[in-house]
Amino acid sequence: MLGAAVTRARDGETVSRREQKKNAEAQAEPAGGNSTGQNTGEGQPISGEAVQTAGVSDPMRTQSTGETGEQAPGQTATPLAGSGQVQVTISAAGDCTLGTDEYFDAATSLPAMYQAKGADWFFAGVKNIFAADDLTLVNLEGTFTTSTARADKTYAFKADPEYVGILTAGSVEAVNVANNHSRDYGEQSYTDTVSAVEAAGIAVSGYDKVALVEKNGVKIGMTGLSTLSGMEGKEEQLKTNIESLRAQGANLIITNFHWGVEKENTPTSDQITMAHAAIDAGSDLVIGHHPHVLQGIEVYKGKYICYSLGNFCFGGNKNPGDKDTMIFQQTFTFINGALQTDENVKIIPCSLSSVSDRNDYQPTPVSGSEAERINRRIEEFSSRLH
Repeated sequence: MLGAAVTRARDGETVSRREQKKNAEAQAEPAGGNSTGQNTGEGQPISGEAVQTAGVSDPMRTQSTGETGEQAPGQTATPLAGSGQVQVTISAAGDCTLGTDEYFDAATSLPAMYQAKGADWFFAGVKNIFAADDLTLVNLEGTFTTSTARADKTYAFKADPEYVGILTAGSVEAVNVANNHSRDYGEQSYTDTVSAVEAAGIAVSGYDKVALVEKNGVKIGMTGLSTLSGMEGKEEQLKTNIESLRAQGANLIITNFHWGVEKENTPTSDQITMAHAAIDAGSDLVIGHHPHVLQGIEVYKGKYICYSLGNFCFGGNKNPGDKDTMIFQQTFTFINGALQTDENVKIIPCSLSSVSDRNDYQPTPVSGSEAERINRRIEEFSSRLH
């Protein structure tokens, strides 16, 4: 079980010890608060009390139905109209490069697998998860285009626009396109990609483009930014995007960031600063990409920050040395219109390939010792966020 002994509070208590104290102080301290019943706003690493691995309930927590949750602190999105309880489940996964670089070995490329297996192959291992949620969101890192105007860069990824069928076959409903590969074949390739994805009925967000999707009566707003070119102006753009979503009536706001350092399992100070700024501005969940490896998960003001979900369906490498990835899933609960804080989350550990000796471009949930190993890594990376 993930994080059964990872510290969540800055006083160094383990989760199990903290649970004992919480039970003893239940009458004096609301769940999730400090001794005064107020949220301090300090970031805390994720712990076992807030996580359920796929198919295995963590004894350190009880999955909430929202009936005992608190109203989320600092909620700035539009309250949901109506009374009673409404829930929406969102799954987030990492970098999806659904094409290849023209200089890669064609025989071992993602397009070769597409020609051999078809669009259904790629998300076959996770479709049951994605089909059962209300919204699946991934980072689309590459282009769907027929343009030949390759950018002058080391790696440039593209696929024919028909490859968008990989996303629809896999029950993916939303993508972020704010990343360093969205214009690999010029501005036309970006326009072609957005057009192909939206024509398939998939929501697109990134840069100054925001998206709003309604599920179960909940308006889910999405925005995305890349900080790889620098931080200047990014926080202002973030606030503008969130204000736009709020003006459109978003009840829930998700922010994607393309950031950090490749192959690093620890976020930079800029990542942490921007993640906290996003939540301060009104985001309810922050999802990070670009390092191509997993990073930790933090709880800040009652909201989750996944600093990097790693690669997922990744045509950018035929055999990555680190194939660990995950699906982050959170169920948001509204009671009488108010978003609750009830820590209803799951970590679903996966490999980006269904085989271990190469990348077959089929992300697959893992179990047993492999799941425990990945969970321990996430636990370790999260514990660094002090």
